[in-house]
Amino acid sequence: MKQQLHAFFTKNYAEIIYQLLVSVALFFFYSFIQEEGIYNSEAIQKWIPYKIAFFGNYMVAAMFINYVLLPKLYSRKRFGLFFTSVALLIILVILTDEFFLEKIYFPETRGTYFPGVFFTLVETLPLIIFYMGFKFAWDYNKKQSEIEKLKVLVKDSELQFLKSQINPHFLFNNLNNLYAYALEESPKTPTIILELSSVLRYMLYDCKEDFVPLPKEVEHLKNFTELYKLQIEHRGDIQFHTNVAASEYSIAPLILMVFIENAFKHSTNSQSEGIEIEIAITVSQTGVLNFICKNGFSPLDQKGNTSRGIGILNVRKRLELLYPNAHTLEITNTDTVFNVALKMQLKPIGQ
Repeated sequence: MKQQLHAFFTKNYAEIIYQLLVSVALFFFYSFIQEEGIYNSEAIQKWIPYKIAFFGNYMVAAMFINYVLLPKLYSRKRFGLFFTSVALLIILVILTDEFFLEKIYFPETRGTYFPGVFFTLVETLPLIIFYMGFKFAWDYNKKQSEIEKLKVLVKDSELQFLKSQINPHFLFNNLNNLYAYALEESPKTPTIILELSSVLRYMLYDCKEDFVPLPKEVEHLKNFTELYKLQIEHRGDIQFHTNVAASEYSIAPLILMVFIENAFKHSTNSQSEGIEIEIAITVSQTGVLNFICKNGFSPLDQKGNTSRGIGILNVRKRLELLYPNAHTLEITNTDTVFNVALKMQLKPIGQ
C-alpha cells in the first residue's frame, strides 16, 4: 500500500501541486466574501472554522466529480449516468450544508430555516464549477502535450522508414553495376568497390542524425558522383559545381542524393554515348540552398521520368516533414532534358 501511494504521488505530483494551488486560491476567494457583522469579535471567532467546513464540503464534491465521475462515466460517454450522479451529489452537498453544517455553526439563525433551492445553488455551484473548469484546463493541456509528443514520435518513425527505403534502393542499383564490371574483369572494379564502401559508410554511420553539416553532405555527394563517373568513363560529361566548402549550415541527409542518382540512372539507361549531367549546389549567406540537377536522356526512353518512383516520392515526403513552408521543388522536362530545381532554407549547425 505504501509503495502504491508513493508511486501515485510520484506520477501525479505536478497535478497534486496544481490542485493545491487552485484550492488555496479558491479558498481565499470564497473566504473574503464578507457577511454582515463579520467585524465583531464573536463573528471573527466563528469565521475561519465555518468557512473551512463549508469550503471543504464543496471541495470534496468537486474532487469526487473530477477524479471519479469524469473518468469513470463522462470519459466513457455514459452521459446520462454522469449527469444524474452529479445532480445527486449536488443534492447531497445542499443537504449537508443546510441540515448539518448550518445547524452546527448557526443553530439560532440560518440553521432554523431553509433559504430555498435557488439561493443554495447560487452559493454551492460556483466553487464546484470553478474546480471542474480548472480540472478541464489541466486535462486539456496534458492532452495537448501528449499529442505533440505523439506527433514527434510519428514524425521520427516516418523519417526512419523513409531513410530505410532510400538505402536499399541505392545499394541495389550500384551492386548491379558492380556485378557487371566484375563479370567483365574490369581493372576499375577495386576502385569502384572502394568508392562504394566510402559512400555506404557515410550512409550507414555518418548520417544517422536528422541533420548533418552541409559540407559533409556535399563531400558525400562528390564521392557518390565520382562512383558513377568511373562507370561512365568517356561516354559523357559530368559537371559538379559547389561553393559550400566552408558553410556553417546543416541539411537533412540523403535528400539531394536521390535526384543525383535518378539523373545517372535515367541518363545511362537511355543513352550509351553523349551522357550529360550537370549538378550545382550553392548556398547564400542567409542559408538559402539552391540545388540544380540537369541530365539528358533519350526521347525513346518512355520510363525515364524523374518525377515518379519511390525515391522521388520519399524526398517529397521528407521535405514536407523537415522543411514545411521552407522549400520549393520543381521537376520539369523537355524532350531531351530533365531539370530538378530545389530551393530550401537551411538552419545553422546545432539548431
